[in-house]
Amino acid sequence: MAVYALNLFDLADNDDYLAYSRRSPQAVARHGGHVVALGNGGAETPEHDGGVPPRDMVVLVEWPSHDALRAFLDDPDTADLHPLREGGTLNYLWWTFDKLEDLRHLKGRLR
Repeated sequence: MAVYALNLFDLADNDDYLAYSRRSPQAVARHGGHVVALGNGGAETPEHDGGVPPRDMVVLVEWPSHDALRAFLDDPDTADLHPLREGGTLNYLWWTFDKLEDLRHLKGRLR
């Protein structure tokens, strides 16, 4: 089952994420992932609650499975890549979500 990885973060004041972004598309693709959306903070930020302030950047990646995502993270050929992401970002939030074809599983919960 496909899985989405939602990455929200601010950029650090260095070139680490730029270096990461040059190499990560090939590494992600090698494990079957593809970037669905890239975005940065716009001029307007909708009201939010829950104590989590908005982030400047968003990256949404679709992976064919949790195993594919884990293979990307554990790939020894790109072990030097992940520290660039970590060093080039601040306030990093990352969630994974299983892909759904529809919301029928919520039927009983939406009353």
